[in-house]
Amino acid sequence: MNSSIKKKITTGVAGGLFSNILMQYSIPVGTTIIDMRHIPIILLAYFGGAVPAIIGMVLAIAGRFLIGINISSYMSSLIMLAVTLFSIIIAGTSLRDQAKKWGMLTFANLLTTILFFYLIEDQQLLFYLIPCYWLVSFLSGYVAFQVLHILFKSQMMFDKYKAESTIDPLTGLNNVRKFDEVFNSCMADLEKKKELSLLYIDIDFFKKINDTYGHSEGDVVLKDLGLILRSCARPTDIVSRNGGEEFTVLLVDCSLDQAKKIAERIRSTVEEHAFLLNSGTEVNITVSVGLSNFPETTRNGSMIIKDADKALYEAKRTGRNKVCTANQQLL
Repeated sequence: MNSSIKKKITTGVAGGLFSNILMQYSIPVGTTIIDMRHIPIILLAYFGGAVPAIIGMVLAIAGRFLIGINISSYMSSLIMLAVTLFSIIIAGTSLRDQAKKWGMLTFANLLTTILFFYLIEDQQLLFYLIPCYWLVSFLSGYVAFQVLHILFKSQMMFDKYKAESTIDPLTGLNNVRKFDEVFNSCMADLEKKKELSLLYIDIDFFKKINDTYGHSEGDVVLKDLGLILRSCARPTDIVSRNGGEEFTVLLVDCSLDQAKKIAERIRSTVEEHAFLLNSGTEVNITVSVGLSNFPETTRNGSMIIKDADKALYEAKRTGRNKVCTANQQLL
């Protein structure tokens, strides 16, 4: 239901074509053809709403008229319209999912049964045809719903695992794998002479937090720090947790002066922030920041990470709670 309009249109076309394929495998009875063309349309309404269902319906009706124009094609088109509208309406209600599915299939079967009585005069044939049609319609509809639910759950699981492979589960920031992926991509842009800045951030004396209050309280600090980093960085910056209490901010197309301002904003914001633990205790922490920039501090782009790490070490060595810039002797 929340898919893009482009995806809904594409799916509607696919469902309409599938309905036409089912018509090619229909059972002819006089001028009437018996098939399951309504099932793709019901599925479209249930899973995608009005847009794909209506597109699929239009294609299904058009395909029926291409097979033949007669009273049967007109009547079946009206039934297809009614089934589509009913399915769209019932899909949007608060009924239980099972009630929606069986309601859609039952409504379609009832209308089709009325059509059979109107168009087929052989009563003995109807005696066998109608129960068989209901059985096959319910069975194929049930199988189709089950298959799509399995595919839907599989896709959801795939998307979840894909996201988890690049997202740090504690802070919601990018993890080191995603950082490496983005950084390698940025390396290609260095050939276009774009500026690239990197902040390496480490919490000062974080071990004391864990030792004093416990690792669960330390996790609270890490989560809050992640929020601070996001708020201080630009929307286009790549904020990652690279492991433990170590974070990075990759600033694409960012000058050294601007990177210094962002780094200092992070440092001061963290210093002034009171971190509220689950126990109700407030603690204060500080961070040390190492900064490197291509091409102002680092001539070789591949050395940006190493230079930022060296600058972080220098910040730690010279007192912590400060921002150090790499290779300041080159500036």
